[in-house]
Amino acid sequence: MTAKYRFLIDECLWPNLVQQAAQRSHWDTTCVRDRGLSGMKDHELIRYAVDHDYTLVTHNAADFRGPLGGPLGGHHAHQPLHAGLVCLNSVAPMTPLRQQRLFAVAMDEAEKLPDLVNKALEVFEDDAGNVTVCVYDIPRPL
Repeated sequence: MTAKYRFLIDECLWPNLVQQAAQRSHWDTTCVRDRGLSGMKDHELIRYAVDHDYTLVTHNAADFRGPLGGPLGGHHAHQPLHAGLVCLNSVAPMTPLRQQRLFAVAMDEAEKLPDLVNKALEVFEDDAGNVTVCVYDIPRPL
């Protein structure tokens, strides 16, 4: 059986990603805007996601996972238990169409896993349009 997720779409992404998730039966997906959380500080948003068991979907990867290639020091790294982090990244502008495509890749990968508890799933599109996916523990086990 395919895992079902409760995605929380960050305000830096297109709110219609909610409908894209619902089309794949992730019914409890919502977005920051629709929850009235626009403008919320990142450390408050992660607390909301954790408290409500949401997997956060964002383009603002560095704040939530830490700097690329650096130590895991973002907001998710400080949460002992969370429902996961999905980061959509591209060197090209994050147009709604690109967001939809990268989110579809992320959902394809997430649906193969039993869950994303204490994991990050990153989708990255390079300048040639090639997409790579990386899944890792966050925070890292001691």
